[in-house]
Amino acid sequence: MRKSLSKRQWLLTLIFCLIPTAALAQDEAAGEPFIKSLDAAFAGFVKAIFDVLFFSIGGFPLIVLWLIFGAVFFTVRMGFVNFRMFGHAIDIVRGKHDDPNAPGEVSHFQALATALSATVGLGNIAGVAIAISVGGPGATLWMTIGGLLGMSSKMVECTLGQKYRIIKPDGRVAGGPMYYLSRGFAEIGLAPFGKVLSILFSICTVFAAFGAANMIQVSQSYGAVREIFPIYPWVYGLILAILVGLVIIGGIHRIGQVAGTIVPVMCVLYVVAALWILLINFTQIPAAIGSIFSQAFSPEAVEGGVIGVIVQGFRRSTFSNEAGVGSAAIAHSAARTDRPIKEGLVALLEPFIDTVVICNMTALVIVITGVYNNPEFEAIRKAGEGATLTSKAFGTVIGWFPILLSISVFLFAFSTMISWSYYAERAWEYLFSERSVIVYRILFVGATFIGAIAKPQSVIDFGDATFFAMAFFNLLGMYFLTNKVVEDLNDYQRYLKQPKL
Repeated sequence: MRKSLSKRQWLLTLIFCLIPTAALAQDEAAGEPFIKSLDAAFAGFVKAIFDVLFFSIGGFPLIVLWLIFGAVFFTVRMGFVNFRMFGHAIDIVRGKHDDPNAPGEVSHFQALATALSATVGLGNIAGVAIAISVGGPGATLWMTIGGLLGMSSKMVECTLGQKYRIIKPDGRVAGGPMYYLSRGFAEIGLAPFGKVLSILFSICTVFAAFGAANMIQVSQSYGAVREIFPIYPWVYGLILAILVGLVIIGGIHRIGQVAGTIVPVMCVLYVVAALWILLINFTQIPAAIGSIFSQAFSPEAVEGGVIGVIVQGFRRSTFSNEAGVGSAAIAHSAARTDRPIKEGLVALLEPFIDTVVICNMTALVIVITGVYNNPEFEAIRKAGEGATLTSKAFGTVIGWFPILLSISVFLFAFSTMISWSYYAERAWEYLFSERSVIVYRILFVGATFIGAIAKPQSVIDFGDATFFAMAFFNLLGMYFLTNKVVEDLNDYQRYLKQPKL
C-alpha cells in the first residue's frame, strides 16, 4: 500500500501550490482574465440550477416548499420528538448515557461541536439581518418556526448517517447521506436509484464546500475584519489558508478538538454581547416581540406580503442551521455510540442552539435598535451587507463591539470552513478514493486563498445553488428511509422504559 504524505510533505506541497497564486494576487491585471473566465464558465450552470430550485409555486420557491414540507412531515412522523426528547438529548451530550466501548472516532459533544461549527456562522450574523431587512421583523417568527421544525429533519438525517456508516479497519469512519442513500436504498431494493442519488449528492457537497462554505466565508469575513484590522487581502488569504491547512491535516480528530474549543468561545462572546444589549434595553423587548408577531401575519411594506415574510424566514433558517441539507450527518456519523438514534437525538439540539437561541438574539438586537428601517443605513441594506448592518446595530449600544464582531466573524468563518472541509472530503473520498484525498485538500486550501483575492461571483453562486441542491437529493432519500428511523426510535424508547439493574 502506498504511504500517505507526512505533515511536513503536505505543507511543503501546499505552499508550493500557493506560491504562483500569491504572485498572481499581487498583479491584479494578470488575475483579471482568470476571474472573468471563472465567472463565464459557471454562469450557465448557475442559472440552470437556480431556475429549477427557485421555480415559484404560489409565491414559494420550490426548494423552500420542499424544505418546509420535509420539516413538517418528519416532525409529525416522529411524534414531535423535537419536543418530547429534548431533555434526554441534553443528557446524552452530557455523557449520561455513554458507552466507552462504543465504536466511533469522537464523543457526542465533539460531534455536536463540529456540526455546530459549520452551522453557527455568518448566517447568524449576516443572514438574520438580511432576512429582517427584506422581510421585516416578522421574518424572525417564521425563522424560529423553521428552526423548531428543522430539529426533526436534523434528527432523522443524523440517525441515518450513523445507521449506515462504514467503520474501516483502522477505526476511521465514513458516513453521511452518500452512504445511507446507497446502502439504505440497496436494503429496500432500490440500489441503482440510491447510487445515482448518492453520487449527485456527493458532487453537490464538494462544490458547496468550495463556494458557499469556503470562498464566500473568506470573502465576507475579510470584509468585516479589514474594517478594524487593515490587511492586504492576499496576506489575509494566506494566513487563513495555512490555518485551515494545519487543522484539516489531522482529520476529524483535529477538527473535533478545534471545534470543541472555538464553538463555545465564539458563542459565549457573541451571546454575552447580545444579552448585554437586551438587558440594557429590557423595557423595549415586549414591543420588539410584539412587532415580530404582528408583522409575521400583517407585514408592512414587504414585497410578497405574508408569503414573502415566510419565504425569507424559512430560507434563512435553512441556510443557517442546514436542517435537511445532510451536511451534519457526515460529522455525526463519526460519533462514538452504540445506538444510531442516540446521535440523532443529539443532533436535534443544533437547530435549537443555532436558530432558536443565537439567531433570535441577533434579531431582537436588530429590531430594538431599529437599524433595519433606519434611513441612515439604507445604503447598507440595499447592498445586502448583513454583517455590517448587525455590527451597526450592536455598535449603537456598545461602541467597541465592531472589534469583537470582527473577531467573532473570523472565528465563525474559520470554524465553518474546517468543518465543511471534512464534509466535502468524505464526499470526495466516496466519489474517487481515499488515496486522492490529498488532491482535494490542496484544492480546498487553494480555494481559501483565492476567496480572499478574487470575487468570482458565479463560482460563489454555484456553491450556494449546490448547497440547496444537496437538500433536494438528501430529503428525497430521507422520505424513503423514514420507517427505518421510526423503528429505531420506538425500539430505543422501549429500551429506556426497561428497568435498569
